[in-house]
Amino acid sequence: METPLQTEIEPRRKVNAANVISQFAPLIFLVVLMFVFWQAEPRFMNPLNLFNVMRQVSITGLIAIGMTFVILTGGIDLSVGSMLALAGMAAAVVAKGGAANTLSLNAGAQVGFGTEAAILAALLVGIACGFLQGITIIRLGVPAFVVTLGGLTVFRGLTLILSSGGPISGFDESYRWWGQGLIALPFLQGESRVPVGIPIPVIIFLGFAILAHVILRYTRYGRHIYAIGGNREAARLSGLNVDRLTLSVYVIVGFFAGLGGFVLSSRLNSSEAVAGVGYELTVIASVVIGGTSLFGGEGRVLGTVIGAILIGVLTNGLVLLNVSSYIQQIVIGVIIVLAVAFDRFVKSRRSV
Repeated sequence: METPLQTEIEPRRKVNAANVISQFAPLIFLVVLMFVFWQAEPRFMNPLNLFNVMRQVSITGLIAIGMTFVILTGGIDLSVGSMLALAGMAAAVVAKGGAANTLSLNAGAQVGFGTEAAILAALLVGIACGFLQGITIIRLGVPAFVVTLGGLTVFRGLTLILSSGGPISGFDESYRWWGQGLIALPFLQGESRVPVGIPIPVIIFLGFAILAHVILRYTRYGRHIYAIGGNREAARLSGLNVDRLTLSVYVIVGFFAGLGGFVLSSRLNSSEAVAGVGYELTVIASVVIGGTSLFGGEGRVLGTVIGAILIGVLTNGLVLLNVSSYIQQIVIGVIIVLAVAFDRFVKSRRSV
């Protein structure tokens, strides 16, 4: 016969089990996926390949950090790829001193305003785009899905106008360092003449991920973001300035899109109007696979980091196995659906 104490403890165990599964499932899946690829293709675990995966992940990962703030409030931003392209193009124009040198590949004859001004331009463009969309959402009452869908095409069009449809290429060394530089790790060099180290984009990505984690977990602002996602009306009645907080998350994702645009252009040594096409899917998938609920109120930045790395590992592994890029898109799409379904399943188990 069960005692009253036992009947109270048993439900708590079930709830804790559901929490553990929801929190660590992405990490477990990532470890299993890496092991499978390692067994199928030993080159996958080569340090050079792993650092290359992290370098590829860092761009979408940066934007995914900002998207986490947006989705935690129950919102969405479909324009991040276009914002990235516009910010990267703005940085390139500033670095070149205008759009007249768009096709110049001579990195030694820079007449622009310098790398620092280019970074500032990219960040300001991203922030301005995020602010514009956020103010439209809260002032006009237009759903975020519709506003950012419109922003997707508007910002892409502005990018084409800014560049006259052509790429801007050939930056100086200080500009390229932010995307191509690395901190060498001598103990991993071995006999290979190819330098092995931590890429600068990875350091930027992980640094901002830690900062965002601290903000969401340990600050009043972070608690307010979760409160809005949990129950917007209750947050309003409790005295929170919901409109201002909502505006702030779109500014944040704009900031990260701007930063990602600059880092991508410096990594490729080129800014193009087609940059960031399809990034919306990858970014949202990273956030959702990492355990953040599309309905708001639940999620972690660290989960987003794992989700971004998981997609990078999946893409890299499939490439090494010579799997078609078309199939890769199908796999990522299926994973998104399964991640949302899993989220709903875990929530239903918690309510039992």
